[in-house]
Amino acid sequence: MAKSDNGLGMAIPTEESWDVADFLYCRLVDEDGCEGWGEAYVWLPETGVSQTEMAMAIRDHLGKYVLGARPTDVQAMAARFDRNVARNEVAKGLVDIACHELAARQIGRPVHDLLGGAVVDRIPLCGLLPLLDPETTAEYARGYQGGGYRSLRIKLGTSPHRDRDVIAAVRDACGPDLRIRVDYNQAYDVPTAVRALSLIEPFGIDAAEQPLAVSDLLGMVELQRRTPIPVFLHEGFFSLADAVALIDAGGMGVIGVNAERPGGVTGALRAIDYAAARGLGTILHNQPLGIGTAVQAHIAAARFDRLGHDPEIAGDVMFDHHLTTTRYEVRDGEMLLPGGPGWGVTVDRDELDRHLIADPTVCTP
Repeated sequence: MAKSDNGLGMAIPTEESWDVADFLYCRLVDEDGCEGWGEAYVWLPETGVSQTEMAMAIRDHLGKYVLGARPTDVQAMAARFDRNVARNEVAKGLVDIACHELAARQIGRPVHDLLGGAVVDRIPLCGLLPLLDPETTAEYARGYQGGGYRSLRIKLGTSPHRDRDVIAAVRDACGPDLRIRVDYNQAYDVPTAVRALSLIEPFGIDAAEQPLAVSDLLGMVELQRRTPIPVFLHEGFFSLADAVALIDAGGMGVIGVNAERPGGVTGALRAIDYAAARGLGTILHNQPLGIGTAVQAHIAAARFDRLGHDPEIAGDVMFDHHLTTTRYEVRDGEMLLPGGPGWGVTVDRDELDRHLIADPTVCTP
């Protein structure tokens, strides 16, 4: 990823390091010792809060609404969270994710069984390509396609004409059947984004992620009015209310969901179902470790018929460690659901302990 100007492999205008990834874990334990785990990816330019801040929010505020409750009562918990703690969607989502696994493990079933059951047991994946030169991007794209991938998300944002060269090279290398979506990471203002999208439109683009700064919601409305390519938020999407307001204003043509960001599994399902009711697709995307990968996979399996886009669950190729004893298998561009209770994977406590950067924060009744 060192070929991008900021060394991040993307155009986001930040000085925060992305050399290592930070995560926050939540473990819920019932009176019988049954456990449920949640995982949240944390990077301040995107999440807006640190692990320490989220841990304190859970310990000092959210935890009181969880301790003593049933893990199946996620709707009631979410309502209490929202009434008593403004925003903090990632912290709320982390707890919600752990609740779902605890509830599933208590009855010995996979989480997706609590979500209506799995529509598929093999999930077609979207590959991720960082900000690179056209030739290297095309070479990597061919590799993904040769491995069975039918969709790619390609990072852009160097300049409109350079972006066009990248997409042209990929189309030339991979042909018309490969589905392509692009991610600008806030690279442009409205006029520049209009030019950039008009140059790649002829190559067939599924969607364009976060082309403008997170604060430029009116710009998103103007941009969507001037391009047929669906645009959507990522860094700027935290709650379903954010998405609903922008969709109603005409500024978003597809929804992009990180599992923890809109309030966990509960929030992600709401977003997917809302998008489907509005005739929109949903792009599930994240860079998770082992637990986060499982969360995305269970959501995707339970709502695959409503997504319209292959999920991007890229942690398996981005990180050296996954902090679980096993990993979900990817075969021919598809992720296989492993079965088993809960998320279907077990946290590797020894590996987790080796990667801790602070002592665990404990909540007790």
